[in-house]
Amino acid sequence: MAIQQMTMPQLGESVTEGTISKWLVSSGDKVNKYDPIAEVMTDKVNAEVPSSFTGTITELVGEEGQTLQIGEVICKIETEETLNAEETPEKQEDSAPKETEAADSPAANNQSSKKRYSPAVLRLAGEHGINLEQVTGTGAGGRITRKDIQRIVDSGVQQQTNTPEPQTAEAAPQQAEKKQPSQPASAAGDIEIPVTGVRKAIASNMQRSKTEIPHAWTMMEVDVTSMVSYRNSIKDAFKQKEGFNLTFFAFFVKAVAQALKEFPQMNSMWAGDKIIQKKDINISIAVATEDSLFVPVIKHADEKTIKGIAREISDLAKKVKVGKLTADDMQGGTFTVNNTGSFGSVQSMGIINHPQAAILQVESIVKRPVVMEHGMIAVRDMVNLCLSLDHRVLDGLVCGRFLGRVKQILETIDEKTSVY
Repeated sequence: MAIQQMTMPQLGESVTEGTISKWLVSSGDKVNKYDPIAEVMTDKVNAEVPSSFTGTITELVGEEGQTLQIGEVICKIETEETLNAEETPEKQEDSAPKETEAADSPAANNQSSKKRYSPAVLRLAGEHGINLEQVTGTGAGGRITRKDIQRIVDSGVQQQTNTPEPQTAEAAPQQAEKKQPSQPASAAGDIEIPVTGVRKAIASNMQRSKTEIPHAWTMMEVDVTSMVSYRNSIKDAFKQKEGFNLTFFAFFVKAVAQALKEFPQMNSMWAGDKIIQKKDINISIAVATEDSLFVPVIKHADEKTIKGIAREISDLAKKVKVGKLTADDMQGGTFTVNNTGSFGSVQSMGIINHPQAAILQVESIVKRPVVMEHGMIAVRDMVNLCLSLDHRVLDGLVCGRFLGRVKQILETIDEKTSVY
């Protein structure tokens, strides 16, 4: 028999943590490899986590509603695996004698295991002003775990773990102020809405994007009168034939994918000491529910027809509504197109979807009087395209040329354009 540890899997690109929304098993249950054991929420996807082993659940380490970092243990499973014939216990002992000695040494616990804090421990300790040097860990080798910190927080005596320092009466209130961040208080009649794991993850990802990425913005207006007329003339026949809607958004995504192929700099990511220019053009699209935002991906969008893109938009939107998005649906995005015009917006500045380098907001198509050639005024269908860019990767020149190309493609769509 052997006890195996199941860890929080990575359920999407740039995902760093997940929240256990529901356990599908209990301690003592027998499971087979690949059986679903838990439902996990991230800022990108809700997914079932399969078991990595066949055996019996011995402990559910993570609790429902708890957020854990990728790689942290969520449960333990007893399996029937045995040691290989060649790998005897004696050999195992010989392989790591120094490590065993270090684990038994109090000095090593203080100098090694306690010093290696997980991101979750560091974040939670920082939020509550806890001095990790004065916390006794209960993990392997004296390692401080998230549960150790949460236990201190729940006890309400976390201030005692801070290293005491002499201070004057004047300094004490100032220090207390720093340790207790200001939060709005509820008044009579206010409604308090608990923050879900998905909302917390979205907030964390957006804060990271705004903190790390130097955003810049630019906008261009586009005359889509011919495109609107063409789409409206074929949409009913298309729906009857194909069984799904031909939306304006499909035309915009196709135009962006084509322009990205011509301006590959836009399809890049910042990687610290280098810029990675992605080969595949995978368009992330934002799909919202009542209280969450998901960003599934249309893979190889440049190789798809307008019809193919329209089908993917329809399929992904349905998956979001019924909670059936998979981790694969969310991974690999290289550029985001957001349909902000669907709720009436005419101008907006999107936050870039980390680690991508840009996001394009497609605003509402509105009828406006426009000055045409020879000073004539006509009512035209106009749309604003708003681009947010990572100024570490992109400059105004390439972004202006990219938007200009998208504008040119959209303004030349007419009855001669094939959607197939």
